[in-house]
Amino acid sequence: MAVPRTAPILVASNRGPVSYTLGEDGSLTARRGGGGLVSGLSAIGPDANAVWVCAALGEGDREAARRAGDSHLNPGDTGGQQVRMLDIAPDVFAAAYNGIANSVLWFVHHLLYQTPVEPVFDAEFADQWAAYETYNAAFADALAEEAVDEAVVLVQDYHLALVPAMLRELRPDLRIGHFSHTPWAPPDYYRLLPDDVAAGVLRGILGGDRAAFLTKRWAGAFADCCAAVLGAEIVRDGDGDGDGPPTAVRFEGRETRLGVHGLGADADFLRQRSRQADVDERLTSLRAQIGPDRKSIVRVDRTELSKNIVRGLLAYRRLLETHPEWRERVVHVAFAYPSRQDLAVYRDYTERVRRLADEINAEYGTEGWTPVALHVKDDFARSLAAYRLADVALVNPIRDGMNLVAKEVPVVSERGCALVLSREAGAYAELGDDALVVNPYDVEATARALDEALRMSDGERADRTKRLAAAATALPPQAWFLAQLRAL
Repeated sequence: MAVPRTAPILVASNRGPVSYTLGEDGSLTARRGGGGLVSGLSAIGPDANAVWVCAALGEGDREAARRAGDSHLNPGDTGGQQVRMLDIAPDVFAAAYNGIANSVLWFVHHLLYQTPVEPVFDAEFADQWAAYETYNAAFADALAEEAVDEAVVLVQDYHLALVPAMLRELRPDLRIGHFSHTPWAPPDYYRLLPDDVAAGVLRGILGGDRAAFLTKRWAGAFADCCAAVLGAEIVRDGDGDGDGPPTAVRFEGRETRLGVHGLGADADFLRQRSRQADVDERLTSLRAQIGPDRKSIVRVDRTELSKNIVRGLLAYRRLLETHPEWRERVVHVAFAYPSRQDLAVYRDYTERVRRLADEINAEYGTEGWTPVALHVKDDFARSLAAYRLADVALVNPIRDGMNLVAKEVPVVSERGCALVLSREAGAYAELGDDALVVNPYDVEATARALDEALRMSDGERADRTKRLAAAATALPPQAWFLAQLRAL
């Protein structure tokens, strides 16, 4: 039976606003998620008849999708949102998600390859790419079925780069936007991809009316890739000298406008949530672990390769080596939550983080002082507690689309927090003036920045934190989502 076209606004993303656990008795337990998209979509209100299309990620999700069929999930599970969850074959999903999205596109945009030995694009890759095309086509088909005439469709992220062009073929009447939450690789690195794949990803996004990014830098890199790989014409702002920022890409008779929306922190939510009882309990525990009259350097990350946790620990070790006066006076509170452990390279990286923390503690620790307090169990309340007490926040990614931790810490900080920030984080564009900015590869310079941050006066730290918080909350999730919607 054909799905009735009812949705004037649609969102497509790999992960949806709800996940399911399948019980032994066949029962399904729903767990609602958070994040910018969830709060953003709620901004348009329940009467807008918006539909969110997402993929089933696990067996519980697949069972929920099967029971819903071509209909939407139970609105009682989704907070009243209309959600269509796609039951994509597990082998197709795994090849598309792990094989291409997380092991190729993510690596390219974050510049993570060890190029003497990787990547290798062989027959296995070709099969995975075919799965990625199938996965994207499933989304395009579902969106085409759900959308009313001239509906607005917001497609999210690198998982779904092919959807705009596929959907354009099916429904040329729609207004389609794509948003990239990652950085975008410069042309020379982007062209590591096989030529047809490099062109295919760009053509996919250019199928939309608009392609949007977190920073001007990433939008510019995308435009540069379109020119280098496709020979596309780049429309630039300015007085005709051709040197202004890119505003659109013209290719094969169509024009795709470029946009920038720097996702900000949700100040109201963070301030309210960070003062709840479970956060207070964890704050007490963390303070006891750090000890009285000691400063804290806090980092909160997934053990994602791009987050650069290992070099952060090396910089902290170098700080203790070159500035012995900080020994027993500072603790590095490092939250390194395991990520993508189904990929061997991520399991190895997580283990390396553990090993290095142990080495620092063995080398410098004393009976009453543990230099590194490493926590690997994901705990949002504990993260918020760390934000509240941090004297220094270390955010040193190799490359990051934005990095919301850099924006969240100043909002929640109680006494002001010095921010040591990588110039390769998207957040640098907004926060760089009031952060201590580092080259993420330079361990020596990062150690010096940590020392400077620890020595910063209370007054300067408080003043910087106030300005950081204002910049960090300029475009909160609801405004960020509505800005994309209005721009289409």
